[in-house]
Amino acid sequence: MAADTGLQVITLPAEIIQLEKALGFIRTIAESAACPNEIEQVIELAVEEIFVNIARYAYPETEPGEVRIGCKLDRTLKHARLIIVFADRGKPYNPLEHPDPDITVPIEEREIGGLGLLMVKRIMDKVQYEYTNGWNRLVIMKSW
Repeated sequence: MAADTGLQVITLPAEIIQLEKALGFIRTIAESAACPNEIEQVIELAVEEIFVNIARYAYPETEPGEVRIGCKLDRTLKHARLIIVFADRGKPYNPLEHPDPDITVPIEEREIGGLGLLMVKRIMDKVQYEYTNGWNRLVIMKSW
């Protein structure tokens, strides 16, 4: 994350109990950027989904890890956008490689999983993933 200039960064244990700290970190930056409340709520929903997935699935239960969250405001004359970067050293996992669940199939016939990531992809303006030097790096962006 050092290459991402202008990011404010927090490092937290990858534990669901840390979710409120992660959301508070993002909330503080969004509010200081005068992010509209409805956009802030969308961003927080995406952050919650991603953070919980990292906490639940990135590391073995016997080896708790950490997650770094970086956030910055990118402002132009007409628009502003919040860029949020999640980085962890858990097992490599590219959520963008997996097919979206078929939401036309009745719920009782659907396979479990994937709806949260589908939601993130739909509510955020951009979602990118890369795995480099042992780090999963997921970037989400939302403009207003």
